[in-house]
Amino acid sequence: MSRVLAVADSDSYLKWAAGLLDQLPPGWDPTLAVVRTPIAPSAGQIAAAVSGTRAGAAEPPAVVSARALRRIAERTSPDVVLVACTGPVVDVLVSEVFEGLRPRPVFVSGLPGISIPATEKAWLYRGGCDLFVVHSGREVEEFGRIGRELGAEGSMALARLPYLDSLTSVTPAGGDRVVFATQAKVPKRREDRESILLALAALADTRPDLDVVVKLRALENERQTHNERYHYQRLWRELAEAGAVRPDAVRFAAGAMHEHLAAAAAFVTVSSTAALEAIAGRVPLLVLSDFGVSAEMINLVFEDSGCLGTLEDVARGVFRRPTAAWCEANYFHDAAASDWVDRLAPLVEEARSGRLRPVRALLDGPAHAAARRRARLRVELPPNVLRIGYRAGRRVRRYMKAIR
Repeated sequence: MSRVLAVADSDSYLKWAAGLLDQLPPGWDPTLAVVRTPIAPSAGQIAAAVSGTRAGAAEPPAVVSARALRRIAERTSPDVVLVACTGPVVDVLVSEVFEGLRPRPVFVSGLPGISIPATEKAWLYRGGCDLFVVHSGREVEEFGRIGRELGAEGSMALARLPYLDSLTSVTPAGGDRVVFATQAKVPKRREDRESILLALAALADTRPDLDVVVKLRALENERQTHNERYHYQRLWRELAEAGAVRPDAVRFAAGAMHEHLAAAAAFVTVSSTAALEAIAGRVPLLVLSDFGVSAEMINLVFEDSGCLGTLEDVARGVFRRPTAAWCEANYFHDAAASDWVDRLAPLVEEARSGRLRPVRALLDGPAHAAARRRARLRVELPPNVLRIGYRAGRRVRRYMKAIR
């Protein structure tokens, strides 16, 4: 039996970790925990993230401090530590919090969704891991090239995105719901977000038979992986107060994406891994191109997919399906091509025998010491203490700028 300790720090990474653990064969014993950081998911987000997985049928994963996480690792002696976290947290957990564990576990990390174009930063933070898991042949190629250029010692591995296979087997229910999946980072501008809401309102007004839903990653009072400056719920209230939209034309909901897709007639997003879930569930969709198709918009991977469309399409209720060629190259490869478990098993054997050599972290050295200290504070101090420190730091910087 091989023991796996999986650690997540946000809702999206928790969903990925829970799904990835479900891909392990019988005989693997997983434990799932959430490390306490300012972006740790709420109880509701935790429930949604693990819904539909084996972890969802058990007690909810605990939110623990870095020190408590170390004690869990010392008590359970995992063969594998899956570090399913944002980059700086991956680096500090592997290089400091879990440093010196005996026997030395295999460290695995990766990215929880669409990761095209590949970036150096993702590798730099995960350079201390033995295995880096991504989800398409294109991602393996691009990240592999970057890793070689950086001198990374860890290996690349391929997995199907965990939640796609379960959706592929579901027959579409022929629902009446049009689901817009929000993305915290894009689009950035307030007016762009308002234009999306106006298009959804237009669809709702012309198609009263449809239930138009804005699927939120986080409610206004919840944190998520990335900060969201202009929250859609707040923007909608302001549009309704100004008389620009009918207040009840669109409704807002959280919860598990697979539950929304089960009742969906169509799906819309600017850039979201949930688009892949819609494709897997054979739900017609649109990936909005009005704000550009680029690395900055995190939708470059959908170029030539057949799914790109406009806000005008949304308002008219026109949706599309991807091409077979695009699916094969991007995330919908044959499950037999996934090799992450096959690559993991011999690493576990090497670790047990003491033959697994240490992997040199790419951020070692004095140049990165300050950044690591900041990351360590994120996992050790309570979030309210950190927020007080951040506010004090901003006030000091503003004061110093004013007296120059």
